[in-house]
Amino acid sequence: MTVPDGPRPSADRDESSSWLDALPHLVEELLAEWELTVDGPPAHGRRALVLPVSTGDGTPAALKLSRPHHESRYEHLALQHWHGQGSVLLLRADPRRWALLLERAQQRDLRSLDDVEACTVVGGLLARLHRPAPPQLALLSVAAADWSARLSGLPRSAPLPRRLVEQSSGLCRDLASDPATDGTLIHTDAHHENVLAAEREPWLVIGPKPLSGDPHFEPAPLLSHRWDELVAASDLRWAVRRRLDAVVDALGLDPDRARDWVVVRETVHALWSIEAARDAGRALTPADRERITRAVTIAKAVQD
Repeated sequence: MTVPDGPRPSADRDESSSWLDALPHLVEELLAEWELTVDGPPAHGRRALVLPVSTGDGTPAALKLSRPHHESRYEHLALQHWHGQGSVLLLRADPRRWALLLERAQQRDLRSLDDVEACTVVGGLLARLHRPAPPQLALLSVAAADWSARLSGLPRSAPLPRRLVEQSSGLCRDLASDPATDGTLIHTDAHHENVLAAEREPWLVIGPKPLSGDPHFEPAPLLSHRWDELVAASDLRWAVRRRLDAVVDALGLDPDRARDWVVVRETVHALWSIEAARDAGRALTPADRERITRAVTIAKAVQD
C-alpha cells in the first residue's frame, strides 16, 4: 500500500508524520479485518485518506482514515445519529483507529450546480440533520468564549480592521452566553465539496466536523468556497449576500443571527492565519494575506 502524496502538506507536526508512517500498515490491517477489497484509486483531503472498497458481499463502500484531530473525533457519532437521512450512511466504525466504513457516494459534488442552487441544496440537507446533540460533542459556546478572548488580545498593529476585531469579539462574548448557541447537532463544514451525488438520494453530506451548536453557525463555509466565481461577479457584495440569502431561506434561519455568525467565523479565520504566523515566528505569507483579505471582504459584504 502506497500512501498518495496529497495528505503530506498538513503533516507539519511529529504526530502527523507518525500517522502517515503508520498508515500503510493500518490500511492493510483494516482491509483484512473488515474483509474489504480496494477497487479504485485513493482520494484524500488535508487530514484523511479515502479508499473505494468492496465489502465481502460485493457492496461498494468507502474506507475513510482520518488523522487524529479534534474536529473529526466524533464524526462517527454524528453519522450514527443521522442514520443516512441527508448524510452518507455509516456502515462500520473503529473510533480508536479513526477509521470509518461509509456508504460510497459518487465523485460529483455541488460545484456542478449554479452556486445559489447549490446553497439551496445544502440548506435543505442541513435542515434534515438538526437534532439534539449527543453529550460528547464540544460546545460552540466554549469556542465562542475562547475566540472572544483571543480577538481582544490581538495588538492594534494586527492586519485586521480594529472595528471588525472589536465587533467580532463582542459578538462572540454575547453568543457565548446565549443558551441557543449550544444543543443542536450541527455540521460545521458544509460547503460545495462536502456534498456528493449518490444513488440512494440525489445528494448526501460528508465530513461533518460536528459540534453541539447553533444552526445559524452553518452557512459561512458556503460563502468562501468557489471564490473565483464571486470575484468574477459584477457586484461581489451582492453575490455573497445572494448565497447567504439562499441558504438562510432554505434552512429557515433568522437572517440577522446568521449574519452575525458569518462575521464571527470570517474574523476568526483571519485570526487563525495571524496566530499561525506568530506561533511559527514568521511573517505573514502572501497566502496568509489572501485568506485574511477574503475573510474581511466576506465579513463586510454581509453587513448593511
